[in-house]
Amino acid sequence: MAAESTQPAIPEPGTAPRRGGKGRRRKAPSAGRKALRATAWTAAGVVVLGGAGAGFLYFKLNGNLHSVDINQALGTDRPTKIDNGSENILVLGSDTRSGKNKKLGGGTDDGSARSDTAMIVHVYKGHQRASVVSIPRDTLVDRPQCTDTKGTAHPAASGVMFNEAYSTGGAACAVKTVESITGIRMDHYLEVDFEGFQRLIDDLGGVEVTTTKSIKDPQSHLDLKAGTHTLDGEQALGLVRTRHGVGDGSDLGRIQLQQAFVKALIDQVKHVGVLSNPKKLYDLADTATKAVTTDSDLGSVNSLIDFAGGLKGISSSHMKMVTMPVQYDPANPNRVLLEKTKAQLVWNALKNDRPIPKSATKGTATGEAKGVVTG
Repeated sequence: MAAESTQPAIPEPGTAPRRGGKGRRRKAPSAGRKALRATAWTAAGVVVLGGAGAGFLYFKLNGNLHSVDINQALGTDRPTKIDNGSENILVLGSDTRSGKNKKLGGGTDDGSARSDTAMIVHVYKGHQRASVVSIPRDTLVDRPQCTDTKGTAHPAASGVMFNEAYSTGGAACAVKTVESITGIRMDHYLEVDFEGFQRLIDDLGGVEVTTTKSIKDPQSHLDLKAGTHTLDGEQALGLVRTRHGVGDGSDLGRIQLQQAFVKALIDQVKHVGVLSNPKKLYDLADTATKAVTTDSDLGSVNSLIDFAGGLKGISSSHMKMVTMPVQYDPANPNRVLLEKTKAQLVWNALKNDRPIPKSATKGTATGEAKGVVTG
């Protein structure tokens, strides 16, 4: 994905930017850490909005971006890249409590963060369709030995929660763990946190969803009656974080809400006329580039615009969203175990740039929040 080298010297807008399982399941513990369920696909979606017109903001926006060199940290011990025109992107939501994120997420700033939302986005050849595989944070996995971007080595560990990979060694260890589970090389990595997610939704003007049931969850500060709502950033953050306000209180149910919200968001992005509104275009691009952390290959505005522009043709109707095949852990119903045989059907489909077969998820554990939120 070669970046465009031309950087037009067009003046900025006159207005300054704002800164900006089927079956029964025991209720999960309510105390302690409140997990971020923000979908970092938001960042990619909003960057698509500004793709055609953001070149003139290059110098300003380029300084906003944060990137990590995943390739250097992981070295050569990785799955071979399959050159069939497809791309695989690991999208993470970070639950860091540092800075303004503490107020939004609650809890204590203990200096750590976890990848409490993780999605593998497979973009098929031609970039007109995509499959998204959500990885439950509570999945018990064997984490491989990994080296973080500071060069610190972390030993392998067995039977640990998936989201601990990120808290152990950051993005590099999260990518390493996903590649170990799937046998698929991740071409790119995108991450967003509490504050970035909320500001993106607010700058977008909110996202319209319909709830078929009332959702009330004091822990995520969400109170929605059944009906149609235009969610602002705080409400959207509450929706993608809630697990106690709807369904069986499981992480799998929360994933179902997240997937429904992502589809509504993508449809919203397609219909926002920002190209005729330079101020709104600038605010969206400014917020999006501040909100995301990327791999170093996407660490410039030109590269990110080029990447995001390739996603423009994918509508929600051409996006299949599934949860990685799991079953509840018989020893602990608050944890899930990978269904390796069924999961392999998913990984084989993605490796071969094929649709995920229905048999891959049939009979696996699901939440009880499907259909509660629609676009």
